[in-house]
Amino acid sequence: MIEKKQSWIESLLVYKDIRMLRILLLGSISGFPWVLIASSLSLWLKEEGLSRSTIGWAGLIFGVYAFNYLWAPIIDRIQIPFLSKKLGHRRGWIVLMQVVILISLVVWSFINPTQNLALLISVGLIIAIASATQDITVDALRIEQINENEGKSMAAGAAMAVVGWWTGYKLGGVISLFTAEYFENIGIEDYWQATFLVLGIVIILMNIGLMFVHEPIETNRELKQKETDKLIEEKLGSSNIITNFIAYITGTIGGPIISFFRKNGFSIAVGILGFVFLFKIGEAFLGRMSIVFYKEVGFSKGEIAIYSKTLGWITTVVFTLLGGIFAMRSGTIKTMFVAGGFMAATNLLFAALAWTGKSEWLFAFAVIADDISAAFATVAFVAFISLLVDRTYTATQYALLASIGTAGRTTLASSSGALVDWLNGDWGTFFILTAIMVIPSLICLWLIKDKIKIGAK
Repeated sequence: MIEKKQSWIESLLVYKDIRMLRILLLGSISGFPWVLIASSLSLWLKEEGLSRSTIGWAGLIFGVYAFNYLWAPIIDRIQIPFLSKKLGHRRGWIVLMQVVILISLVVWSFINPTQNLALLISVGLIIAIASATQDITVDALRIEQINENEGKSMAAGAAMAVVGWWTGYKLGGVISLFTAEYFENIGIEDYWQATFLVLGIVIILMNIGLMFVHEPIETNRELKQKETDKLIEEKLGSSNIITNFIAYITGTIGGPIISFFRKNGFSIAVGILGFVFLFKIGEAFLGRMSIVFYKEVGFSKGEIAIYSKTLGWITTVVFTLLGGIFAMRSGTIKTMFVAGGFMAATNLLFAALAWTGKSEWLFAFAVIADDISAAFATVAFVAFISLLVDRTYTATQYALLASIGTAGRTTLASSSGALVDWLNGDWGTFFILTAIMVIPSLICLWLIKDKIKIGAK
């Protein structure tokens, strides 16, 4: 059966679904912690006089996002005392992690970075772990908002999740930067520490909003997982504590992996994983050092907030929604090719900014172009891996795919500061290299594009 292509208006109307608003909030909850351990932490360390290399290596804390699939099965099954019963399984885990992040911000407010750098990074690591853990259940709850047969709504939901993520990240960054600048201007010495207390209030407000997100009552997933466990127990030939444990581990960790390779075939599965790992490395290198670059070029915190955060957020929202429509109409794979080429091209604009020096119009143009490409790339990427997920293993399998993508961005991009130092501060050459980094992923995608088993390519 050939499905009639929707008009642009019909595609746009998919966003009217109330579930999209809930997904928007979930995305914001997921994106906000990145403000804390990315731009805010980087600028805090920069203004305390730490080196670019130190700031770059501090980004290794993001590495936990690459491994959160390891504990995804536990989060899929273990109930949080009191919270799970009162709020639901998914929301209970989210609230618990939000409390951990809130406590960590309070601890940060008492730390002097130059005297207690190790403690500061350790607390940042705790925030990263809590954020990576909540992402597991946020993504599962987001996917479970949409029925399996609603392909168009899944693409729209992916777009709304991306809009939400960037809303939490960009607007959180605006609050962070303007608050820090305000506290600095009125003479508060530890202005970043005071800022983190304000950001804690934002976390509390997000948790109030979370109470309006419906958690579907889904028992089919649990029944299928138990059936898998029983099947493995039968294969083992006996039932005792040891075999039950082996069945649990095999069914919840090995099951999603086996399912993925069986569905796609070994060579195509490896190609998919290679693409997922490589796709956003260039963007990550740029993003990790961008705020340090802006500061070195001569932009103030207020200017960074206006151009990089506020203007960038508006651009991201608009073009993510358009990217969702583009993905619905043209397919996720075509969207990723377009976005990949655009990512490489926009990175060159930052090279031009490095060579020309401080220029507000070029800064604004580069940020807009970068956010457009990032919006298209992210919505296609999220839709792509969402379509690959087996609903029996929603949290675990999505976490696995997302973690592999994060691994490339976090582990390799942590050397971004060292690369700039190795180039003796030659930002122009650095940005050219980030453009070249996009190419290997597109080669992987080209080799497998006709064999990937998803609904709409």
